[in-house]
Amino acid sequence: MHLYELEEVLKELNEVVLILSENNLILSLFDPQKVVNQQVNDYFDETTIEQHIFTSKNKKFNCKKTFYHLNQRTFQIITMNTIHVDDLLLKRLAIYEQIMEHINDGVMASDEEGKIFIYNAAQEKLENMKKSEVLGKYLWDIYRIDSKNSEHRRVSSTKTPIIGRYHAHAFSNNLPQYLKYSTYPLINDSQSIGAFSICINETKLKELLFETLELKRKLYSSPSNQMYVDINKNGTSFTFEDIKGVSSEISSVIKQAQNVALYNLDILLIGETGTGKELFAQSIHNHSSRSNHPFVAVNCAAIPETLLEITLFGSTKGAFTGASDQIGLFESAQEGTIFLDEINSLPLSLQSKIIRVLEERKIRRLGSNKLIPIHCNIITASNEDPQKLINENKLRLDLYYRIAKTTIEIPPLRNREADIKYYIQYFLNKLNEKYNRSILNVSPELEQLLINYPWPGNIRELKHLMENMYIQTDEYETIISSKVAPKSLIQSHLLTEPIRTDIPIKTRKRITKEEIQNILESTNYNVTRTAEILYMSRQNLQYYLKKFKLNE
Repeated sequence: MHLYELEEVLKELNEVVLILSENNLILSLFDPQKVVNQQVNDYFDETTIEQHIFTSKNKKFNCKKTFYHLNQRTFQIITMNTIHVDDLLLKRLAIYEQIMEHINDGVMASDEEGKIFIYNAAQEKLENMKKSEVLGKYLWDIYRIDSKNSEHRRVSSTKTPIIGRYHAHAFSNNLPQYLKYSTYPLINDSQSIGAFSICINETKLKELLFETLELKRKLYSSPSNQMYVDINKNGTSFTFEDIKGVSSEISSVIKQAQNVALYNLDILLIGETGTGKELFAQSIHNHSSRSNHPFVAVNCAAIPETLLEITLFGSTKGAFTGASDQIGLFESAQEGTIFLDEINSLPLSLQSKIIRVLEERKIRRLGSNKLIPIHCNIITASNEDPQKLINENKLRLDLYYRIAKTTIEIPPLRNREADIKYYIQYFLNKLNEKYNRSILNVSPELEQLLINYPWPGNIRELKHLMENMYIQTDEYETIISSKVAPKSLIQSHLLTEPIRTDIPIKTRKRITKEEIQNILESTNYNVTRTAEILYMSRQNLQYYLKKFKLNE
């Protein structure tokens, strides 16, 4: 192509866009296949370059936009270098995407930034979420988690997979959607570029399992049945039959626990004091394949730190003055279950040793170098939010990841109004049998007080309170009235009524946060004295301190 020919084209087009080869040879604008063997630099002086990548007709192009000068005119010339992609690779990718959409198990993948780029149809059904609402979003925004504690981020950074976890990340109608899944790193050229999870679809299996468990419960509850496990011999006192309640919240948790019981997984139970964590732990043990083996429970908060290691791992003769050969509770559990209650109270130094036990399934007695394998299942429990404990450096993050392969959260009683009403009648029936009386119910006023009370001690507190009011009720009464209700119960009702600051605190219906703060400061933060001034129990004041965040 001669210069005058090029100029004629420029005149006609008014604006020039030429396609250039990788060697900077001019290609005909009207016939891109025709190569004209002339170098562009023979005619133009290069001034500015911009780089772009775009896709056209399923092909990718590396586009270099260059501005040249000729005869005091500036022309825009584009060099397009095709980014060659193997057609066979593209076909395979399309096939893999089709397979992904039709497999029965859920698949979800995120890139190194934590954005979801794969979310197949099975995963949509398992978590009851739409792909359009998930793709391109950050994991922590979709699953409402702290980005620092993202499993995908941890797997991607450590290149260490998580195998066989049972956990809920998504919620549907405020109910957790529990799935069994494994998470693996995405590796390319030895570099981690993200992570993906494969979630097992066990819907049909769960339905059959729940039917089987229900039949099993009915069978075992029959007085004439002799096949029931002798729970008094394995160290337990409770089964799922002993977990009472009619609310959908507690029913969902029971079903989840029954399901988990058959997997022999390490489990973390989360629930406030009095919600029945050990009751659940024993029930899980008795519905597992380990039910004929020992159940060993230890309250980590009740044993002095100096004795806790010996209690758990045992000791050898000569390890310290007076030491003898003694097996620890991990060995005592044999092939059964060990229940570590209030694991959040363990000192950090001992938490690191528990991590090794969870990883290696071996323990070392104090004073010995010999590793002893253990075969028990490990159930742990915390009465505080693990995320809060981690942030306060009271719980090691690596310990949490290991004990939380399966997490069961037991809802507090204050969130289960149906169960409060159920337990009122349930405890009344038990007390009538115990004391040979016939109290039928509580008064409507007292029932409302009980429903509105925050129940920091949960079911255990309700049980003791009902017995206390029962005993104070006259023998000829058939209804328990609010006149026997303790001050703490009446005081808690004050938060639901309008504030009157023009009358004394003793007779007022509600106390403000500022007033509690002022009284705390005047007593130099003496909780006992503050509770006395406010005419409420110390336990009730602790609840308000937590509610108003005055104990931080």
